[in-house]
Amino acid sequence: MLYRGRIAPSPTGLLHIGHACTFWTAYQRALAHKGILVFRNEDLDPQRSKPEFATAMIDDLRWLGIEWQEGPDAGGPFAPYEQSRRRSLYLDAWRKLRDGGFIYPCTCSRKDLASAAAAPNEGDDEPIYNRRCRERINQARNYDSPVGVNWRFRVPDGEAVSFGDAHQGAQRFVAGKDFGDFVVWRRDDVPAYQLAVVVDDEAMQITEVVRGADLLKSTARQLLLIRALGYRVPAYYHCDLVRDEAGLRLAKRHDALSLRRLRERGLPPSDVLALCRSSAS
Repeated sequence: MLYRGRIAPSPTGLLHIGHACTFWTAYQRALAHKGILVFRNEDLDPQRSKPEFATAMIDDLRWLGIEWQEGPDAGGPFAPYEQSRRRSLYLDAWRKLRDGGFIYPCTCSRKDLASAAAAPNEGDDEPIYNRRCRERINQARNYDSPVGVNWRFRVPDGEAVSFGDAHQGAQRFVAGKDFGDFVVWRRDDVPAYQLAVVVDDEAMQITEVVRGADLLKSTARQLLLIRALGYRVPAYYHCDLVRDEAGLRLAKRHDALSLRRLRERGLPPSDVLALCRSSAS
């Protein structure tokens, strides 16, 4: 089967060195497999996604030397390559999960969620849910639309979700312990990250997912979605995180380490890639 990899940045800020290292790894793996690299613009967040950041991330990654064969600026057989234009696919998946009894409507307020049993770990944006609305699973089919409530995937408590990672090795997470019922559709009518990436990776025939190690636990959640939706399971390669001098992983708030600022300071792409190699050693 032809190798198909992807890079999937979000236009919510300027890309930093950590992004550069991960996307360069994805590019190199596609080259090594003589495959296709897909650029996907993950612009689902209507409040934070900005057109100027979408333009910058394409320009900065081209400057770095990364080449892709499919994407918003290149076209391809699985267009559109912007998540904001792929809503119908996410709705189809939502209906399939609803009809299959995998998700339920959650009406918990922010105050209710504050009583969750555990806080999220680094890189994990979702605390373990306290299951307050779990009994609503039988009400799911009464909804014709996901609008107005959060929709959560009911995880199989106690089931170990295991997978092999080409870089991080064997992984194992226990549903209900390491992660709880997670959101697949937000009350503001936006598909959640977990659902959107699973749907798009399937639709775009991605064979290997290359991304940061902060998303290892998300992979366990996504494997449950993949099984529920009857999708193929891709291979996984989770890159080591690039950290700042204090040991914290880089984020878009580290503007001084963004590719755009490094370019403005006159650094050539080779120096940025050298930083990636040094951080991996």
